[in-house]
Amino acid sequence: MNMKSERAKIALVRAGAYKCDELSIDIDEALDLIGGLSSFVPPQSKVFVKINHLPPPSVAEKCIVTNPVFVEAVVTLLKAITTDITVGDDIDSGPPDGFEVSGIRQACDRAGVKLINLREEGFIEKSDANNMALDKTYISKAVLESDVIINLPKMKTHSLAVFTGAVKNMYGVLPGGIRRRYHADYMARVDFNQMLVDVFSQVRPHLNIMDGIMAMEGEGPAGGSPRKVGVVLAGADAVALDAVATTIIGIDPMDVRTLKYAAQRGLGVADLGSIDVVGQAIDDVKVLGFKHPASSSGAAVEKAPRFLAGFVVKQLDVKPSVKKVKCTGCAECAKVCPVHAIKMSSKIAKINDSMCIKCLCCHEVCRYDAIVRRQSFGGRLLAFLGKTMQRAFNKS
Repeated sequence: MNMKSERAKIALVRAGAYKCDELSIDIDEALDLIGGLSSFVPPQSKVFVKINHLPPPSVAEKCIVTNPVFVEAVVTLLKAITTDITVGDDIDSGPPDGFEVSGIRQACDRAGVKLINLREEGFIEKSDANNMALDKTYISKAVLESDVIINLPKMKTHSLAVFTGAVKNMYGVLPGGIRRRYHADYMARVDFNQMLVDVFSQVRPHLNIMDGIMAMEGEGPAGGSPRKVGVVLAGADAVALDAVATTIIGIDPMDVRTLKYAAQRGLGVADLGSIDVVGQAIDDVKVLGFKHPASSSGAAVEKAPRFLAGFVVKQLDVKPSVKKVKCTGCAECAKVCPVHAIKMSSKIAKINDSMCIKCLCCHEVCRYDAIVRRQSFGGRLLAFLGKTMQRAFNKS
């Protein structure tokens, strides 16, 4: 495994609000800085636009999904080059219609482009001898049959993977059932993140444009809080784009395993010293005090000596816990649990701790803050100390 040696170029521009006309100008500015949209999209090519859209349904204001106005602005620019545009992601079938709840369906209708649920058009078996975890998997037929893949990730922290951006967004090209199964099959963090990189290696997007206007901080990708960042990032290298994005919010790119492993496998550039950031400087848009997930502390302590790191990581480990007063009995957590460790009792979710594999899928899908991360006192103390040290380091 060799580190990729060539340089990457990432555009970074400010963007103030979700207004289609203004946002189209901001995105176009970012694209011009890296050669223009036409340098990535040949005339009348078949384009697939991969959005970030998690189940169950949620409104755009929660910052769980790629904002529909952001999607509309991008496809409006695309329509000047090609008319064969499909927007999509793999989501649970309604009712309710998740795309309608988020506003994605209305945005695509306004723009006059096709919107699909990936499971409606099927999946194709793919294998690669260079994979580190997967012998084979199933990739969206609509994605594989496109000429150009454009990736529109949302800037978010992630309770399990530290950060979810351009690289991890491609996990959504797999069927939902397989994604849930992989949480059980690849329980170790190393294996899970190598699996994510395997998927990314099969469907590397040609262009990535990140919605970083309103991001999510804390225990994302669904249970965190909206946070204004006010930027758009664009580039061909998804790894480099994520490296710039994580730096803006105070996360070391090497603490994000997907970026570390992808760079080691030559799938992109994670070293900021090998990334040319054009437009705004990173230091000019950095967000101080951006809340990181507890997993970011674990990533940092793993750099310690093995005998110490193993103890600390064990202390930092977390399990999901149900807040009874907030549980609505929707049962989305029970549906998504890959090992069926959650049952509904008197319309309240109950988690069998002995069965739980700590994948946090239930935490990820809960829209009511009813499933939280439970950590020992020692773990909470270590996480606090780790974050305090990180803040001091960022200020120095």
